[in-house]
Amino acid sequence: MPLNRRALLGGLTAAGLAGPALAEGPPLIISGRYRQGGCAVGLTSPRARVWLGDELVGQASVTGYFFLGFDRDAGPAARVTVETELGTSSQDMTIAPGDFDVQRIGGLPPDQVTPTDPALLERIRAEAALKAAGYASRIDADFFRDGFDMPLKAWRLSARFGGQRILNGVPQTPHFGSDLAAPKGSAILAPADGVVTLAAPAMHFEGGLTMIDHGQGLVTVYLHQSRIDVATGQAVTRGQTLGAVGMTGRATGPHLCWRMRWRGRNLDPMLLVGLQSPYGR
Repeated sequence: MPLNRRALLGGLTAAGLAGPALAEGPPLIISGRYRQGGCAVGLTSPRARVWLGDELVGQASVTGYFFLGFDRDAGPAARVTVETELGTSSQDMTIAPGDFDVQRIGGLPPDQVTPTDPALLERIRAEAALKAAGYASRIDADFFRDGFDMPLKAWRLSARFGGQRILNGVPQTPHFGSDLAAPKGSAILAPADGVVTLAAPAMHFEGGLTMIDHGQGLVTVYLHQSRIDVATGQAVTRGQTLGAVGMTGRATGPHLCWRMRWRGRNLDPMLLVGLQSPYGR
């Protein structure tokens, strides 16, 4: 519903969060999970400009909601500032360190770890460009504001977000997803409303891949699918079937690798599940 600025300011005052600086600027309240890979949802004046540190990361939606993400390697402190013609308001946040493990996986085909064939390398470069375009999406929406549902009805966490990956004995970049083991063919469900920015059935590393923008550049990604039921540019709703669990691409068993990125920051999608936005809807 539209932001009720008077009610918001009253709530902030009652909570002891409104001081002289806040009263002069736009309202600002944030709820989140403040750790590396975590996220937060904020509420302020509609269309306020939002800064994370010294980076302008967009503006609040028409209802005043905005998203923040803290990278897997984020520092221990962050400051959010919102800015309107009324002035500015800021809030400091302490970012807890993540608990990241080491994940060793062997027995993968060499071309899935250290590819050398020129034709394959060219394919990988072309697919990287498609993914970059998918991540660059910035739809004007705030579908994230009510948190996420899980994308599977039944699952087992087989690999946590952020772990250092060692594949066939070769150190790789950290694992930027949460691996959810499930039977092949299990339905993958949209965790929130959004727009599909890429639906590709046969990527080299990811296999069947779907990317969804949930607003303000918050993009979730679904890897290794055996089937894709949506198309690039399609609007999807919470609970809609996106496709099915598989083991396509670089995978040793049926599972969904679920990823989330916001404006170049790698986040743990599990930390947005059930997150309550300020003052609900």
